[in-house]
Amino acid sequence: MHLAYPAVLAVLLFCTGLYGVLARRNAILVLMSVELMLNAVNLNLVAFDVWLRDALHAGQALTLFTIAIAAAEIGIGLAIVLMVHRNRGTSDIDKLRDNAETKDADRTAGADETAGPDEKAEAAA
Repeated sequence: MHLAYPAVLAVLLFCTGLYGVLARRNAILVLMSVELMLNAVNLNLVAFDVWLRDALHAGQALTLFTIAIAAAEIGIGLAIVLMVHRNRGTSDIDKLRDNAETKDADRTAGADETAGPDEKAEAAA
């Protein structure tokens, strides 16, 4: 088997995952796209390991480590997304960013407007 077939498939998988990371707004779909990108890397590792005929099978061993890291990443990522969804009510990335920016802006604007003359002088110093 030629090396070009799995390499082209890995490039297509990686590009699909990259598009998913850049274009998706749902945090779970972004995590799935990252997993797709990691699987493309795994496919390349195994393909080059077979092509080089490595006696130690280093590509396959590294693939197992990558799969273990990906499993831990998706577990922690889903836990974070679930906690954010419970607290904010949405997992939409744009809405989460907008909420964070408006809350910070409201805090700084609200503190300046409600502060007394002594507090404004302390803040200026």
